[in-house]
Amino acid sequence: MPVQAVQNHIAQQAQAYQDTLTKPAGSLGRLEDIACWFAARQNKVRPDPINPHITIFAADHGICEEGISAFPSIVTGEMVKNFAAGGAAINVLAKQADASLSVVDVGVLVDTSNIPHVIQAKTQNGTANSLLQPAMSKEACLAAIQAGKNQATEAIQKGANLLIAGDMGIGNTTTSAVLIALLTHSSASTIVGLGTGVDEKTYQHKVHIVEQIISRLRQQDTLPEFYLEQAGGFEIAAISGYYLEAARQGIPIVIDGFISTAAALVAKQVEPDVTEWMLASHVSQERGHQIALDHLGIQALLDFQLRLGEGSGAALILPLLQSAIALHRDMATFESAEVSDK
Repeated sequence: MPVQAVQNHIAQQAQAYQDTLTKPAGSLGRLEDIACWFAARQNKVRPDPINPHITIFAADHGICEEGISAFPSIVTGEMVKNFAAGGAAINVLAKQADASLSVVDVGVLVDTSNIPHVIQAKTQNGTANSLLQPAMSKEACLAAIQAGKNQATEAIQKGANLLIAGDMGIGNTTTSAVLIALLTHSSASTIVGLGTGVDEKTYQHKVHIVEQIISRLRQQDTLPEFYLEQAGGFEIAAISGYYLEAARQGIPIVIDGFISTAAALVAKQVEPDVTEWMLASHVSQERGHQIALDHLGIQALLDFQLRLGEGSGAALILPLLQSAIALHRDMATFESAEVSDK
């Protein structure tokens, strides 16, 4: 099933309607653009309020064996428990934005089956060390992609009309840097960032590790699934599937930061039109994030110097998106308010 077509003629009608509202034309700037963007994707000149769902995909990365993170892998499982208990930043932001939230284990090292409300969807406990061998088998990669598609479908069936993917996985900025460097034809030094806050020595080591991996992979197959198999990770594969399924069902997506943008690049390689359904929430502090967004062809709404992940940047803009739609739907027109236009 292909990605659904965007109804651009509805956006034009929405823009014409914007121009009848009691304000100078264009005075609400990008808020007007956002309302028209949703109009084209809901096929409604006056789009409905958004009903957002956030899915956090969690997995571990074998590349942590190379000492590229400031935190040990055990933190992934501990943070999954924190998400399930409602104690993380994304829980706070989701509650504030009235967004539903689910947590999915697609490859955490430790057993999370005893943690209430964590969805189990993993085929193995973390990826292999991608410096030494493929991060995962083709079968495991495809299973993770399908897990993401399943979660998108479930959220949509429950009434979500906007989807956000969050991530958790110690080491996943290294994996994402590999994917972004490969898919944007960039060097490691222009993409690799500080991740969880590594020192300068670890940063230089991280760049060197990424350089070695991309040097090997650039000599081989360029299919996006192949890059996922080789570099990882399970949460990135799941997020790419999540995005593809949302677009195929005609549901808008808000992209978070560095990791989710790596997944978006993979999804674009599979289905180029998937980007028509994507909004970029913010520009991450991670060095290569802007390069990745440029390659996707989407412009971020905020730059708050975030680098947390979890879907936090995407959740942060939900009130802004709701405001854009509310202004478009509920403001009086010049005619209805009996206000003279220009």
